[in-house]
Amino acid sequence: MLCAGTVMASSHVPVRACASHLRFMQKWSVPLQSAVGNRPFASHSAEESKAVLVTGCDSGFGFSLAKHLHGKGFTVFAGCLFKDKGEGVKELDSMKSDRMRTLQLNVVKPDEVDRGVEIIRENLKDPEKGLWGVVNNAGISTFGEVEFTSMETYKEVAEVNLWGTVRVTKACLPLIRRAKGRVVNISSMLGRMANPARSPYCITKFGVEAFSDCLRYEMHPLGVKVSVVEPGNFIAATSLYSPEKIKAIGDKMWEELPEVIKNDYGRKYFDEKIARMNTYCNSGSTDTSEVIDAITHALTASTPYTRYHPMDYYWWLRMQIMTHMPGAISDKIYIH
Repeated sequence: MLCAGTVMASSHVPVRACASHLRFMQKWSVPLQSAVGNRPFASHSAEESKAVLVTGCDSGFGFSLAKHLHGKGFTVFAGCLFKDKGEGVKELDSMKSDRMRTLQLNVVKPDEVDRGVEIIRENLKDPEKGLWGVVNNAGISTFGEVEFTSMETYKEVAEVNLWGTVRVTKACLPLIRRAKGRVVNISSMLGRMANPARSPYCITKFGVEAFSDCLRYEMHPLGVKVSVVEPGNFIAATSLYSPEKIKAIGDKMWEELPEVIKNDYGRKYFDEKIARMNTYCNSGSTDTSEVIDAITHALTASTPYTRYHPMDYYWWLRMQIMTHMPGAISDKIYIH
């Protein structure tokens, strides 16, 4: 992308144009940390009659968000993959609050989604006033280069991250529309910029971005606001990967590879890629408060943002460069 009036040959990039464009991006594409405060949160008392469904509350962002929203006065329906086990579910249930209810909710199972929405409807103070918000947080992640990744893996990740988001949203929309409420979809910085060895995950998050945009256009005339939250690297905070998990994924991946792929790449190359994934186990921020604050703002602000970017400045700047500048430049800087 070039500034207006710039003339260039196909093999040259004008430095002045790029510098001017980067200054423009830095001025207007401000990080979340400096942006959220410009639009106020609603008061605590304003949330006391509002109910929200959050998926993926067994651990991680969902677990923390459920407790946070409860503390803000919301009635929280906490969807959990395993309702009858897990420390997170036990802690939420131990609150013994009539404003905190855990639900068995595997987002890939239509019957559980339908039953979950029915339970919500039955427990709303006034179903005709609807459900204020749904936060599509449930998700899974994996890794692997394209030729190392099975079609079954692609489908498994998409079924949770993409189709699960679509399925839960569609089931909740009649209630959300009645409340003129909020849809908040948890995407990722990898929903805006791709990365080697992450195609199964990137595909799904790019899909969540597109789905959210389409839904936002359609819901605007109906008074429903749709936001996307794009967290940066929070692997350390969410325990997304561990050496044991990476080894298990790698071993299974190698066992299932066709012989032609094994022979062409070799075990040494494969093991080097797996070892690189191990370096990410403890990477990223350990503080999830930026993500929780972003979601809360999307649910409570009178004019929420379309997109939130809770990430450190390195990832924010990288995302701006990879999404705004020519691919030949961003590839050279970050990939090749």
